[in-house]
Amino acid sequence: MAETKSDQPKPAKASESGRKRTASRLAAVQALYQIDLTGVSPATAIIEFTRHNLGGNAPDESFGEADDQLFAELVEGTAARREDIDRGLSSALSADWPLERLEVILRAILRVAVYELLARPDVPARVIISEYLDIAHAFFAGKEPGLVNGVLDRLARSIRTEGLRDDQADSAAR
Repeated sequence: MAETKSDQPKPAKASESGRKRTASRLAAVQALYQIDLTGVSPATAIIEFTRHNLGGNAPDESFGEADDQLFAELVEGTAARREDIDRGLSSALSADWPLERLEVILRAILRVAVYELLARPDVPARVIISEYLDIAHAFFAGKEPGLVNGVLDRLARSIRTEGLRDDQADSAAR
């Protein structure tokens, strides 16, 4: 029996939602950077980013269309759990490189990623690490992405090891 078009999978839809989640993660990192530098509230940062940068509204199109709900969850959740997240990050960093010594954008990348590891069990840990490693590469050309990879790998193993072994769900959860 021949397959019809309606029987065939539609990979474009899955990759489109993956791009939206990636854009949401990048926007969340930048919103947390803004919060850290300016002291603006998470609610204000969400409103400003949604109005000016997301959904194709960015003047330079640096963000693709994002998942507004995921973006807001990442920003609000990371801000709300910042003390716990920072304790975890501090335990994974060496004494020579405390959290306060890291660049603001690097801290933002790590904080959002750790929030996802803690709060989003539906996303495999390997996917989270890969996504934030890609974001780190967008900002840094030096050793910083390696730091992101090492810290997130260490924390992921202590938070939820099952996500590091789940190869089947990786591509679907992106």
